[in-house]
Amino acid sequence: MSVPLPFSYRTVDADGVRIRCAIAGDGPPLLLLHGYPQTHVIWHRVAPRLTADHTVVLTDLRGYGDSDKPAPGPGDHEYSKRRMARDQLLVMNALGFDRFGVAGHDRGGRVAHRLALDAPEAVTALAVLDIVPTRHTFEHADKDFGLGYFHWFFLAAGNGIPEHLIGADPRFWITTRMNARHHGGAAFDPAAVEEYVRCFSDPAAIAASCSDYRAAAGIDLEHDAAGGVVEAPLLALWGEHGFVGRHYDVLEVWREYARDVRGEALDCDHYLPEERPDEVAAALGDFFRP
Repeated sequence: MSVPLPFSYRTVDADGVRIRCAIAGDGPPLLLLHGYPQTHVIWHRVAPRLTADHTVVLTDLRGYGDSDKPAPGPGDHEYSKRRMARDQLLVMNALGFDRFGVAGHDRGGRVAHRLALDAPEAVTALAVLDIVPTRHTFEHADKDFGLGYFHWFFLAAGNGIPEHLIGADPRFWITTRMNARHHGGAAFDPAAVEEYVRCFSDPAAIAASCSDYRAAAGIDLEHDAAGGVVEAPLLALWGEHGFVGRHYDVLEVWREYARDVRGEALDCDHYLPEERPDEVAAALGDFFRP
């Protein structure tokens, strides 16, 4: 692969936060959001296959990649999924799109979920990859969750502990986390991994991502407690060998949070767009087809 992708790149000011974007294709707009600890590059095997039918927009979430990384403040409001979702809405509006589909993997799926709740008039359809809602995970946390998703609690720890430890060797952290959650699919592209390491080696990115997880355990739960149901059609994809696939009835969980839910498991672990790009591209293409 080549980094950057063969897309047109630009930076959009989202109310003072500069969001890096890659755009290509023609047709109805489709926004793709990445997870942790990646950037928009996680879609490098999927996005080009969607450009024949869609105007595909890839972004780096605030705090990640080459987007701005506001310094976290008390309560981590800067990295609430509400703030992060608003960034994406402003980006799409600035690109001339009032209504669009959105798909998100991992943290990007949580941002996409909040976007569909906060801006139902904008989101035509929602796809979430390898997640169940944040509120559900915390309400059903047990020993298996604590061990399997230990990074949720480690990254949310205070006093600069995760920032210091990750900052000592960010390459080790990224590669061990990714390799531990890969099963049977295509290997990670070394150039993509190098891009993740480059971006994540910035201390501001490490601080921002920790704030993202602290927000999930704090302000995001306050927002989620207000309820709300996704009105747009929702597609859930997950890895059958990952924690989500092994511990949740994914479709039944999402049916508590959305009215129109469909989906399937893929033969992989967590990183669906990289492990099973053919299946992900086909599923997203069918689901978002005009």
